[in-house]
Amino acid sequence: MSEQANFALTITPLNLGSIPPEDEILQAAQKILDSVQSWHVGKTIRGVKTFSRPKQAGDSASWHARRSEHTAEEATFDDLWSKLAVNKAENEKEYIPEIKKVTLVKQISPTQSVWTLYYTFTPPVSPRVFTVLQVVHLEETSPRSGTIVSIPVDVTSDKELAKLEEKGVRGRYTSAERIRELEDGKTEWLMATSSTPGGSIPTFIVERSMASSIVQDVPHFLKWFHSLHKVTEGASN
Repeated sequence: MSEQANFALTITPLNLGSIPPEDEILQAAQKILDSVQSWHVGKTIRGVKTFSRPKQAGDSASWHARRSEHTAEEATFDDLWSKLAVNKAENEKEYIPEIKKVTLVKQISPTQSVWTLYYTFTPPVSPRVFTVLQVVHLEETSPRSGTIVSIPVDVTSDKELAKLEEKGVRGRYTSAERIRELEDGKTEWLMATSSTPGGSIPTFIVERSMASSIVQDVPHFLKWFHSLHKVTEGASN
């Protein structure tokens, strides 16, 4: 990676023609993930630790993070990586109830792709559309570590790509996730995110619910993942 990257993760959308080099994206994600330990420590919910950081210079919104550790019985490194880094958006649609549709907008390379995700919520909240560049990187050296980055992108300048987006209020989020093998045989899942739902939802309402919102993804994922195994076992019997 380059010694110094000027790129930083924010919710300001990128244009497809101005995507920075992949090593700069990964370095920016690593910087955020490494800083989580210095953030404000929030509640531990269902065994998942939460953290937060107020908006700082250069940020467009505050940051929130969660950290969980998983035994091999819950999910191994390979289990998590295969579902969180491969077909990420399609898998999220299966375990995040609010995601109703995902569409691949553009496959840039084997490690970079653009997806649009369509969320619906309980009325009167309108549907939201999030379009992001997803970048994945796997370090095979032991202990293994993998990084997944999502960055908002604006595809409206390309009429054909813009047609792939659903109609809804445009929201934005950026996130950095790290899956890492630990010395005790467990696997760490660390995720940090900054976002805005767009529209007229007051910021204080969004902030108040962020910790519980991001924590829910962990049990939802594990329940969905284990349901896949039950289906497979049932078919083999």
